[in-house]
Amino acid sequence: MTDYRFSVAPMMDWTDAHCRAFHRCLTKSALLYSEMVTADAVIHGDPDRLLREDPACHPTALQLGGSDPAKLARATIIGASWGYEEINLNCGCPSSRVQSGSFGACLMAEPDLVADCVAAMRAAEPDLPITVKCRIAIDDMPARETLFTFIDKVSAAGCNHFTVHARKAWLKGLSPKENRDIPPLDYALVAELKAERPNLSITLNGGITTIDECRTHLKVFDGVMLGRAAYQNPSLLGEVDAAFGWEGAPVVSAHDAIIAYMPYMADQLERGTGLHAMTRHMLGLFNSQPGARAWRRVLSERAPKPGAGLDVLDAAVEAITGHAVNIAEV
Repeated sequence: MTDYRFSVAPMMDWTDAHCRAFHRCLTKSALLYSEMVTADAVIHGDPDRLLREDPACHPTALQLGGSDPAKLARATIIGASWGYEEINLNCGCPSSRVQSGSFGACLMAEPDLVADCVAAMRAAEPDLPITVKCRIAIDDMPARETLFTFIDKVSAAGCNHFTVHARKAWLKGLSPKENRDIPPLDYALVAELKAERPNLSITLNGGITTIDECRTHLKVFDGVMLGRAAYQNPSLLGEVDAAFGWEGAPVVSAHDAIIAYMPYMADQLERGTGLHAMTRHMLGLFNSQPGARAWRRVLSERAPKPGAGLDVLDAAVEAITGHAVNIAEV
């Protein structure tokens, strides 16, 4: 059974494989989601580039974008073959690029189509959890009626777990960034959904920024999902395993996470990956701590340079702590 108590949201251009490898150094138990990959890309693209996952990163879920049941079924089979523990369907992204492809948040207006997609995905991989991430509604559609109708139709097709971003998505007039902040949060409506559909597993997403808030929401919901807060302040993830009682786990320090990430980075550098592709996910690791600016400056200025190696990370650590990491021992 998947443990949904804490998860990190799928975020385009952020939660790539390198990000997930770094986050896994901070939390062993949180469920990590890939950035959205379209069904067409999975079917026709380079699977090694799009889907390869470091074995240490699991448990991980692959988020798909699409609205064609047959294509989503094929993409689900491919995703399963690469070892993902869950396939998630994106019904919440409000970007114009996603809308033009007839998927993402605009699917909130087409619950019957989403139900067909879920049914096809489940038929393709009956032993794999097929889940959905959605909003409470879009544009001027009534929130409660839209959400409950959507959930009821899609759950009837075999989806038992939903992650609900507790805001409307305004597809007309707001940018994706504005859609993450301007529409008001409605936790109460999502709580009503959980209370009235207790057989379903519901994860709450949207506006959650602290471990204490997570604890409060877990009294109502089956899980919490953090997005920007987890990415922009990743040291928060170092508290997750201890906070939620996973195997008596300790708090993972930023320094310990860096040490744990280095073997992955060294391997990727040997494969030709640029250092910046990995360190860009680490910039917020020391946010609100003395020396955080120096840490960011070293990584931002030196990591993108051709040939940059782990000595750059060593210098960044020394800039903030006054002590270098002994790379030779990593």
